[in-house]
Amino acid sequence: MLPLRVRTLSTAWGFALIGALASLPVAAVINWLPNSEATIGGGTMTIGAFIAGVIAVIRSADPDAAGLRAGFLDGVLAVLTFIVTVGTAVAWPLSRVVFFVFASGLILCVAPIFGLGFGRVGGWVANTVASR
Repeated sequence: MLPLRVRTLSTAWGFALIGALASLPVAAVINWLPNSEATIGGGTMTIGAFIAGVIAVIRSADPDAAGLRAGFLDGVLAVLTFIVTVGTAVAWPLSRVVFFVFASGLILCVAPIFGLGFGRVGGWVANTVASR
């Protein structure tokens, strides 16, 4: 009998998942503030990557990798949020479907770049606070 192989997430994916989940309540509260133009997807994209970068530096891992992956996860969350809120329309013309597919692809390409930047900022903040 062969032994079972157990596959676990890499450290960067684990930190990204923790950052994305931890940022959901914060992004929801920011969304509820008066005159707030923030969305759940955008809030988690920045805050989640920041948290992932902080956790990665504390655990001696690469904050850029954790932030990049957190940005991707939060980009997927932003697209799913858009599908749930707007996707309930009765019928979409072809031009809207094409635009939606293009915009979703653009979000999934740009979100990791934002995540990389905010993960790097989170790592910098954690290093600066720890060195004082």
